[in-house]
Amino acid sequence: AGMLAACTQRIDWLIATPGRRWSCIGTASLVVSLTLFFLTPPAEYLPEGEEPKVFANMIAPPGYNLAEMAAIADQVNARLAPRMVGTAEQAETGPSNKDFAAAAVPLLQTLNLSVSPQRLRVMAEPRDAADVDQLMTALNALFREYPGMRSFASRGSIISSNDGGTRSVNVDVSGPDLAELYAAADALYLRAGQMFEGAQIGSDPSSLSLDQPLLQISPRWERLAELGLTTGEFGYAVSALSDGAFVGEFFEGDDKIDIKLYSGAGSRQTVEQLRQLPVFAPSGAVLPLDAVAELRETVDTDVIRRVDGRRTVTLNIVAPREIALESAVALVATELLPGARRDGLVPASVSLAVSGAADQLDATRAALSGNFLIAVLLCYLLLVAIFVHWGYPLLILATVPVGLAGGMIGLAAMNLVPGVRQPFDVITMLGFLILLGTVVNNPILIVDRTRQNLLRGGAVLDAVSEAVASRIRPVLMTTLTTVFGLAPLVFLPGAGTELYRGLGVVVLAGLVSATLVTLTVLPCLLVILLGRPRRVAAT
Repeated sequence: AGMLAACTQRIDWLIATPGRRWSCIGTASLVVSLTLFFLTPPAEYLPEGEEPKVFANMIAPPGYNLAEMAAIADQVNARLAPRMVGTAEQAETGPSNKDFAAAAVPLLQTLNLSVSPQRLRVMAEPRDAADVDQLMTALNALFREYPGMRSFASRGSIISSNDGGTRSVNVDVSGPDLAELYAAADALYLRAGQMFEGAQIGSDPSSLSLDQPLLQISPRWERLAELGLTTGEFGYAVSALSDGAFVGEFFEGDDKIDIKLYSGAGSRQTVEQLRQLPVFAPSGAVLPLDAVAELRETVDTDVIRRVDGRRTVTLNIVAPREIALESAVALVATELLPGARRDGLVPASVSLAVSGAADQLDATRAALSGNFLIAVLLCYLLLVAIFVHWGYPLLILATVPVGLAGGMIGLAAMNLVPGVRQPFDVITMLGFLILLGTVVNNPILIVDRTRQNLLRGGAVLDAVSEAVASRIRPVLMTTLTTVFGLAPLVFLPGAGTELYRGLGVVVLAGLVSATLVTLTVLPCLLVILLGRPRRVAAT
């Protein structure tokens, strides 16, 4: 009770003179303006929802086959498998990691390798979740020891695909000519690597070269007609003799398994063997493949990707974690792409567009902004209906900007805590919508009590002072119960806390700030605005 009485006396002192009242209002307005201007961070899209796993890809240049990639996979496995030894003490006496170029691989909880003719994929989980960055660095260094190989590593995510999807800035490079298109995409790939040091950059298609060795098989139509082979039958035979022909599928439990038909050589088929492989005709004749088709070796791309009907290569740029998605988009849109145009790296026939999480962020933020304005309007109309007055609700809603500024201060303070990184993502932005419905509760108590006092007669200063004195206890009680209810959400660590911690800190800090303003700035506003018409009436 003594503390509440002391607080009430300080508030009475604050609202007693016009100078103090205007100083309080001016200081609060300045703090709110500076906070919103300087402390509003660049936005992210969605929280990463991180898992302590690393998904790393070694992307091969054109010309590699499955056998060569399998041999590289064996070498990589030989380098990584020793890190699966039991305890840390055993690991220290196990095989050395000094041969790694950049960093030692930490102890691994799980390790999985998958291989294809153009890619080696490693999924690994460190025993200590804090070693994820070290593991990504080590795998990138290991992959780049192989000449011509590109590396793309990302953290695991429970929200998006494991390719940096929530932080990926996609650049769509489109054009009619494949040579110009691939040259422009490769130039942008290299320049993006220089601009974003430590970024993970991928592409779709994975190879940005037109040097992929290809074997073109052109049927001799007259010979096929003589043998009674249809186009479909001949194509199926060639598939079975080379990459394998799809036969059907069956289910084993919940798993669907494809059935493919291969020649005896399987995936180790060679061009020389392919020319002489027998093709069986319905007539009973057996001829070598090169007797019914022309085989010509060439180089080109084995993938032509189209977006909206146009040939397109997409670059996936995942900036370092210290660069927010909004900042990365701005750098790409204002520096990377215009600079490449200016330096002649991208011809006029090639178009560039930014897409991916960047587009989704803009659309979601625009929707949230519109929803926030609608929420403010609905709140105002509801208060008008309650008070049967157009002015009192405006006094109540004056605390909303202070709540927003308080949320920004709380978010900035949270990021000052060592080891904590809380981005300004879409879920954190939802906290401001929730905040709108909570910060107006306490001002309603003060304004309503002041209005009742004025209806009973008396001076405005006395009416406001009594309203604060009688309502300060419920104001502090509602604030403290809400703060302590939100505290575990904000302060307790644990897996997945980054998903909701930002929302919690915005609501908590915003509510505390709005409460302080309710007990200081709002009484000053009430005395100034409600006292003026009464003085005019008395005159």
